[in-house]
Amino acid sequence: MIRELAALTRREMLRLARNPQAIITALLLPILYLLLFGQAFNIGAFFSAQPNGQAELLIALRGAPTYFSYFSAGMTGFVAVTATLFIGANVIFDRLFGILKRTAASPATATAIFGSRLLAGMIQPVGLAFLVIGLAVAVGHLGLNGLEVTAPFSIVGIAEIVLAIVIISAMFASLFLAIGFSIEQPQSYFAAVNAINLPVLLTSAALYPWGTMPAWFRDVASYNPVTLAVNVLRENMFAGASAYYPYGPGIYLLGLLAWALAMFVVATFLAGRALAPRD
Repeated sequence: MIRELAALTRREMLRLARNPQAIITALLLPILYLLLFGQAFNIGAFFSAQPNGQAELLIALRGAPTYFSYFSAGMTGFVAVTATLFIGANVIFDRLFGILKRTAASPATATAIFGSRLLAGMIQPVGLAFLVIGLAVAVGHLGLNGLEVTAPFSIVGIAEIVLAIVIISAMFASLFLAIGFSIEQPQSYFAAVNAINLPVLLTSAALYPWGTMPAWFRDVASYNPVTLAVNVLRENMFAGASAYYPYGPGIYLLGLLAWALAMFVVATFLAGRALAPRD
């Protein structure tokens, strides 16, 4: 099975590499948010006139030095959502063109077929997420607000950031694969995932300053997987940020893992049904 899994994973990665439109689409929304919303929303101005404005700003941004820095970490987490969108779409197109049927009839097991798509969905967002970080840092050298990484990176910190991106990518890749194996029409698929993307973003701490949220919104955002991922990033990117979080990165990684496992169980069940031999 390992040989089949490796071959199919390579096929999926080549498909993604030969489809630059999918990469551009995955990056487009985070980039637009960074260049438009992130630059325009200067929350620091609301706190600068107050006596303890800087301290209150740090509370609102959970230790991030600027709103753009806070926001950049959020967009890094959100790119994992947009980057995995086409993983499920490929299932539908493969079914329409008969590729999925031929693959299912090959010696490759259903586990290898599903696993290859999941692995491809986990690998691609890591590179895209670091591209978003690089872009957020680069715009600071163009006279605009830029990402300020104030914490010294350690091997453990980098590993936690990569792990957070991989886990959240695995979760959303599983979710979109589950939808892809359940829906037969591309129009219905994109309608379903678009109904997921925006609510997930808007109910997370990727965009809104934590300290300005109502209490009920914080309760909702606390369990959002995007929030869990960006919490790991922010604690490792901003010096002293851990003082503003109730838990360390390890706890948030465990929460992410629970989400990913739940989505994996659902996706494997639906994939098994779709790939089962038909009478």
